Amino acid sequence: MKKFGKKYVEASKKIEKNKEYSILEAVKLVKETSITKFDGTVDVAIKLNVDPKKADQQLRGSFVLPNGTGKSKKILVIAKGAQAEAAKKAGADFVGEKDMIEKIQKENWFEYDVIIATPEMMPELGKIGKILGPKGLMPNPKTNTVTTNVTAAIEDVKKGMISFKTDTFGNVHSIIGKVSFDEAKLAENLEYIVNTITKLKPSSVKGRFIKSVTVASTMGPGIKIDKNSFDI
Repeated sequence: MKKFGKKYVEASKKIEKNKEYSILEAVKLVKETSITKFDGTVDVAIKLNVDPKKADQQLRGSFVLPNGTGKSKKILVIAKGAQAEAAKKAGADFVGEKDMIEKIQKENWFEYDVIIATPEMMPELGKIGKILGPKGLMPNPKTNTVTTNVTAAIEDVKKGMISFKTDTFGNVHSIIGKVSFDEAKLAENLEYIVNTITKLKPSSVKGRFIKSVTVASTMGPGIKIDKNSFDI
């Protein structure tokens, strides 16, 4: 049986068992139940009524939160020529082509959070797919990380773009901000995520699409939200 620390236990006492809170109640509680000394992140877990084994029910995409995530990400752009120059001007942290791919392969180099690539570079990147895939770093058109407009993609990442996909249990996980965000910003980000996911309901799914929504701060207890709080 998993044992929890004293801070976690004390924080959990503020949450009523089996109660589903309104959005504003939940974001207020998630700030109050943060137990880290640093400015932790606030995450949401959305349980969906999907069968992850069915291809048409595997959701994947990206979005830019209205108030950002509060986290800065280091960006690696794999591109040639004009697109590479555009990436440098747009503020990418690292820009290159085969040289960067070889660096990843030979040096096990991962000093970046996101890889953006142009379509022409994907055959080369595909050669190290087994390295990038397990770390969730492989660029994908669905998450706008394979693109012919690297400038726009870099701007989106800097604004707080988040990539998401359903896990093997049919859940979508995402950051909604930092504990230091005020309640209104956390609530707006949360509503945006839930509304965005709702619009992606596969036609083959019958009945209610979203089964549950839970928020938690880093290492903090989960807080269930009343699904009726959302305009879905």
